[in-house]
Amino acid sequence: MARFINSLQWAETALAAATAKTLITIQPAANCYAALLAWGVYFDGVAPTAEPVQVELLRFTAATAGTYSTGTVVKWNDALPATVQTTARYAYTVDPTNAADIIWSGEVHPQTWYEIMYPFGQEPIVGGSNANMKLGIRATAPANVNSRGYMRWED
Repeated sequence: MARFINSLQWAETALAAATAKTLITIQPAANCYAALLAWGVYFDGVAPTAEPVQVELLRFTAATAGTYSTGTVVKWNDALPATVQTTARYAYTVDPTNAADIIWSGEVHPQTWYEIMYPFGQEPIVGGSNANMKLGIRATAPANVNSRGYMRWED
């Protein structure tokens, strides 16, 4: 059986000093799920002595909280006829206020990056019967810095 894998990369996004910013979220369609396979976040800081950026992988409890752009999801295997079942959102101008669970939290130096690929069977899963749940990445930088990144999941 083929796996239906999708991804979205977000364009360069400015982080304002000491302000939390949601960078991306994914939300499966009703009665569907998404298993997060991998994600990464990259920063373009220039100061080697800069304080680290706080990065969080979060579960949100509402579908449409915040103001955002809807991304065009890229199918990894175009030979599959299936329709993408997950909506990806990025470029949040108003952050969601409904974060429920912090799945992962860490500090990343603003001149570097962080990336994780989950082992098979240990992927965070969102959706199913609760169509209002979504996964997202949020970052808080002590000083202004730009970010880029991606999420890759299986529908």
